[in-house]
Amino acid sequence: MIAVGLTGGIGSGKSTVATGFVLRGAALIDADAIVREQQDPEGEVFAEMVARFGDHIVAPDGTLDRGTVASIVFSDPGALADLNAITHPPVGREIRRRLSELDGTDRLVVLDIPLLGEGLAKGQRPRYRTSGILVVDTPTDVAVERLVSSRGFSADDARARIAAQLPREERLAIADWVIDNSGDLAELETAIDAAFAWASALPHSEPAA
Repeated sequence: MIAVGLTGGIGSGKSTVATGFVLRGAALIDADAIVREQQDPEGEVFAEMVARFGDHIVAPDGTLDRGTVASIVFSDPGALADLNAITHPPVGREIRRRLSELDGTDRLVVLDIPLLGEGLAKGQRPRYRTSGILVVDTPTDVAVERLVSSRGFSADDARARIAAQLPREERLAIADWVIDNSGDLAELETAIDAAFAWASALPHSEPAA
């Protein structure tokens, strides 16, 4: 198994890159998707989140109102820390379980983990052993434009979300390979081809214990 950590800021096109790797034959472990699964009413963290943040985070249909949760934690570092304390341990266990299923194979595995860069930039020990770190890089103005046009953000909100994340320079500093996603889709496809070839040639890795 060759495990590659994939990260990038909001609006960078990281999900498009992850999909491109899957279409080329890679396996994908998507931390955000795992979080959503565990935040379902039957999931592992739903009840604990409601106990911490209140019934108003539950939508009329009984599911989690993610927008309300985001509005709570985005401006409150303490609330964000509490949310992370609830969600990170079970998500980590599930990521390790999925990695263990691929252990011993020759598969290329993409670990799509949004906060991967934050931990590495602070010098923390990697939670998951990888053979390389792939960063999707996009200029701030381009990311803002994409968030406004495709996801309905206001320009101010988009810039605030970007500013709350790891600075672009620090994310680039932990990269073993960078995909420049400042151009069009055709240019991105070419960049994904090159990154996929790089990743496929990396030495095998094993999940951290």
